Amino acid sequence: MENSCFLPVVVVTLVLLNYNALCSTRTISDEDALIAFKSTITSDPHGILANNWSIHNTSICYWIGVSCSIKHQRVTALNFSGFRVEGTIAPHLGNLTFLRSLDISKNSFTGVIPYELSNLRRLKEINVGYNSFTGEIPSWFGNLPELQSIQLTNNEFSGSISPSLFNTTSKLLVLDMSYNYLDGNVPQEIANFRYTKLSLGYNNFITVPASLAGNIPSSVFNMSSLKILNLANTSLSGSFSTDTFYNLPELEELILDGNHLTGKLLSTILESKRLSLISVVDNELTATLLDSHHHLRSPAPGGSGGGWGRWDGGGSQQWGSCSDMLEELHLHQNSRQIFSSISASKRLRVVLMFDNELTGGIPKQIGNLTSLKHLYLDNNILTGELPQELGNLVYLEDFSVKNNSLSGPIPFFVFNISTMKYMDLSVNHFSGDLPSASISLSNLEILYLSDNKISGRIPSFITNASKLTKLEMDKNSFTGSIPDFGHLRLLQCLFIGRNILTGGEYSRFFSSLTNCQHLKYFDISENPLNGILPASVGNLSKHLETFKAQRCNIKGAIPSEIGNLSSLTALYLVDNQLTGFIPTTLGRLKQLQGIYLSDNRLQGYIPQDLCTMSHLVTFHLSNNMLTGTIPECLGEVTSLNEVYFDSNKLNSTIPSSFWNLIDILQLNLSSNHLSGQLSPNIGIMKQINVIDLSWNEFSGEIPSLIGSSQSIVNLSLAHNKFEGLIPDLLGNITNLGSLDISNNNLSGVIPKSLEHLRYLQHFNVSYNNLEGEIPTRGPFVHFTDQSFIQNSALCGSTRFHVQLCVQTHKRSRLHNVDLLVKYVLPSIISTLIGMTIILLLIRRRRKQNKVPSPSDTSLGIAWRKISYQELARGTNDFSETNLLGRGGFGSVFRGRFSDGLVVAIKVLNLQLEGASKSFDTESEILSTVRHRNLVRIIGCCCNAEFKSLILAYMPNGSLEKWLYSESYCLDMLQRLKIAIDVALALEHLHHGHTFPIVHCDIKPSNILLDEDMTAHVADFGLSKLFDEGEVVIQTNTLATIGYTAPEYGSEGKVSTNGDVYSYGILLLEIFTGKKPTNNMFSEEMSLKDWVNEALQKNAINEVVVPGLLTREDRPFLAKEQCGSSVFRLAIECLAFSPEERINMIQIVAVLEKIKTIFLASKKVP
Repeated sequence: MENSCFLPVVVVTLVLLNYNALCSTRTISDEDALIAFKSTITSDPHGILANNWSIHNTSICYWIGVSCSIKHQRVTALNFSGFRVEGTIAPHLGNLTFLRSLDISKNSFTGVIPYELSNLRRLKEINVGYNSFTGEIPSWFGNLPELQSIQLTNNEFSGSISPSLFNTTSKLLVLDMSYNYLDGNVPQEIANFRYTKLSLGYNNFITVPASLAGNIPSSVFNMSSLKILNLANTSLSGSFSTDTFYNLPELEELILDGNHLTGKLLSTILESKRLSLISVVDNELTATLLDSHHHLRSPAPGGSGGGWGRWDGGGSQQWGSCSDMLEELHLHQNSRQIFSSISASKRLRVVLMFDNELTGGIPKQIGNLTSLKHLYLDNNILTGELPQELGNLVYLEDFSVKNNSLSGPIPFFVFNISTMKYMDLSVNHFSGDLPSASISLSNLEILYLSDNKISGRIPSFITNASKLTKLEMDKNSFTGSIPDFGHLRLLQCLFIGRNILTGGEYSRFFSSLTNCQHLKYFDISENPLNGILPASVGNLSKHLETFKAQRCNIKGAIPSEIGNLSSLTALYLVDNQLTGFIPTTLGRLKQLQGIYLSDNRLQGYIPQDLCTMSHLVTFHLSNNMLTGTIPECLGEVTSLNEVYFDSNKLNSTIPSSFWNLIDILQLNLSSNHLSGQLSPNIGIMKQINVIDLSWNEFSGEIPSLIGSSQSIVNLSLAHNKFEGLIPDLLGNITNLGSLDISNNNLSGVIPKSLEHLRYLQHFNVSYNNLEGEIPTRGPFVHFTDQSFIQNSALCGSTRFHVQLCVQTHKRSRLHNVDLLVKYVLPSIISTLIGMTIILLLIRRRRKQNKVPSPSDTSLGIAWRKISYQELARGTNDFSETNLLGRGGFGSVFRGRFSDGLVVAIKVLNLQLEGASKSFDTESEILSTVRHRNLVRIIGCCCNAEFKSLILAYMPNGSLEKWLYSESYCLDMLQRLKIAIDVALALEHLHHGHTFPIVHCDIKPSNILLDEDMTAHVADFGLSKLFDEGEVVIQTNTLATIGYTAPEYGSEGKVSTNGDVYSYGILLLEIFTGKKPTNNMFSEEMSLKDWVNEALQKNAINEVVVPGLLTREDRPFLAKEQCGSSVFRLAIECLAFSPEERINMIQIVAVLEKIKTIFLASKKVP
């Protein structure tokens, strides 16, 4: 009996022991998977794995980031979000078969998602966002039956979305693939689920115009459960229909940025009562407006009613109710007028409507948006005064109306919003005094009032705004004494230049600034201070980088204490009345890049202590009273880029070490007492473009090696004592635009080589002892007698007011030669000319009839033989999923050959007129011309019914995509390198062959970027091949509007100069981010005019791409100089006359200099 009772206990015990053993075995299996995962982590900055994930410490269920089931003690969740680890995903994670949630977002994982994770049949959520995963999105996600959420945002996934991804996953609620490099079409199957979030924005999906859905299945807009929809930059096109969003009643966030949407923003978007965010940035939407009764309505004809925008239709019409839940409205960067008033949505917090063409006044109804925190109306055409109702926005934190045409006084209530943190009212027409009432800006951090017409004193409520970090009030008419800014202890930027402020409390002002120990940028320029620089300037912030006080009528000496400003990078004291010596303490400023002390009354020597400034780029001491010699040690400051010591009293010779400055660009030592001979080493300065040594006492011969400095644009050696011959090698300085060697003792003839200087515009050899005939060709056609006066032995044309050249002939000895020339030679020449014409015609006809074949080995290049069947297999029968884009003469597909080679396949539509000719032209050019910056041809497939070119695949797409997509960003150096790449390609086309090639269609969409972001010029379908000796040809072919040269459109003249013009437009577009066809431009103000105006005002920060040039950048001066140099180069490319434009050889040389200078400046710590 006892034994029978004992038996069940034994059985139960054994079962429990076996179960526990099984659980333990499975737990060990999970442990192995986690240990394998840990082994693939290469960086763990917080030490989480090293310190916590140890088999000797605790059960894996207690490891950080690991969750287990209570019953089985199996791993059910792995959460590594934000741990900042680096590494790859171990395939062993596929053994965590109980895993339901995997979140490894916000780390630095790379590689592909391993196939072994397809074993996770219980997985419900996977989040790998904000990493660097690559490859295609796994199609096996579709085999996970429980999967509800797939979040892949902000990675580097590429390729098309496979339809099999949506095969069996029936529970999918969240799908986020935004911010990747996906391309092709979105499969129809994507719409088979009841999503709550669908985010496909910021990828490379192809353009399919003529319908709203574009390449997105229209059924996407029928998902009634959808809360978040992000289709930004998915190539949506067309206009909204009245029922587009009717079936999305739960919609809370709608993001359609960066598409091609047109028409009116209809009420169906706002039908959802839950809608809290609308963002349709960077489209082409037009007017629709919201009234105060929560309805969208049309304004009265003519735009009356104080609204924004102009109405293009008559009458009033109700469009539906507006969401009471709306919190954010993003409508900036559309091309037309959008809203004429705004509804009284009680929840609206954010309104972004900058970069549109909003006209009229700011409507009073804006005061009804009582929850508004952020209101941005920058860069529009708004007029009138600020409405009083703005004072109702008591929660407003950010308010910007920069760059409009608003006027009138700035009212009291704007400054009385206590929550305000950021206010930008700059670049308008505001006038009058600022309010003097008691105001407390207790939260204001940034205040921009620059470039208005504001007058009166600077009020105390500004100088008492203790949280201010940036204060810009320059370019106004403020008067009175400069106030005390000492209470602004957090101030980083203070711009009060170009006003009428006086220095009544001058010393007190500088003393008060010593309390601002975070100050970085200071500008008090162009105010009538009429004082001295106090010693307290040396107690300013140790972080101060820029000090500007030019044209302030400052007197006295520069205090030696200025050498305490150890972070200073630029010192501007130009055009004052400074006296005394240059302080030696400036040598302590190791970060200094620019010294600007010109136009003062400084005396004494140039201190040798300044030679220790190893980062000095610009050194301006012009128009002072400096004496002594140029320090020998300056030759060791190899960073020097500009040296202006002109108009002083310097003597002796140029030190030999000075020629070590091989990267110098501009050298002006004119109007001094320098003497001696010029060293032949002057030819070492290969980058220099300005040399002015005029009005000195230099003697000896002009070194012939100066002709090696082929980048010189301006050379002046006038008013010296040079003698001997004019070097023949001066004719090698191909960029030379001005040459002045007048008032010397030069003899001999004017070299014929100077006739080759096609850019020479100013030439002066007056007051020398020259003889012989004045050249008559090249630039000499345009010179007058003023270039040659007081050279008694010169002869030539009567227009030069010199004697005629006398020719003596020995007729007796040359009689037979005359007969030969008169009768025999003409017949021989006629015969040769006729034969040459026949040969050229035969050659051209053969060239036109020839289509390159795979066996063509021109230039030793053998094309790959590719059949139609191979192309069909590689593109899945030219499937739309492999379509990269469509052009004027056909389509381009992404293809993969059997050997794994990925290519771009350009298939011509032979039904289009000109397609065959385009194919022949592109084939001929790409088969005979190779260059690292031209798209590479791999082969072709050609028969009577099918023509295609196989080109190298460029994974980073077109430059246009990078310029106009919010998901991509190019920094200053990347933009500069791309510009150089394109210039090198055009230089090769124009000058690298016996016959020039003109591209005829340079624009961002024809510039392709490879995996290293190297630019390649593509699409030669409109290009022209010139015969040897041809300079201009006529054409009827139309190129792209906005990029074509004037002579191309008006006269059909094609030349290399036309490409230079297009390149100039491209340069402006790269650095401004503005298309030449942008609606902000017109016949009165073109892109060129806009940039040129900014250059004249020295305000390029107003035209460069936003964020590319900010004063907070450490190398701000370098970036500013880079941008200015690029813009000036672009303006030279855009000369109206083709003959006045520079060529691509010169352009490359200038860009390489700009790059060298910029890179050198970036090395400054």
